[in-house]
Amino acid sequence: MHDGVAAYVLGVLDEEEHEAFERHLDTCEQCQAELIELAELPEQLDELKNDRSSTSGDDPPMSMSR
Repeated sequence: MHDGVAAYVLGVLDEEEHEAFERHLDTCEQCQAELIELAELPEQLDELKNDRSSTSGDDPPMSMSR
C-alpha cells in the first residue's frame, strides 16, 4: 500500500502534498484501487469514535480475540 493513499484519505496531507498525490493518482491504477478500498475509512473511524464515546466508562473494552 502506498502511504500517500491513507494520508490522502485521512486528509493529513498539506496542500502541496495533496496536489502532488492527486497528480500521481491520475496515472497510478494501484493507488486508485487502494483509494477505493479506503474511501470509507474516515466514516468508519468516526463511527468507532462515536460508539466508544457513547458507552459508559464502567464497561470493559470489547475483546478483539475470537
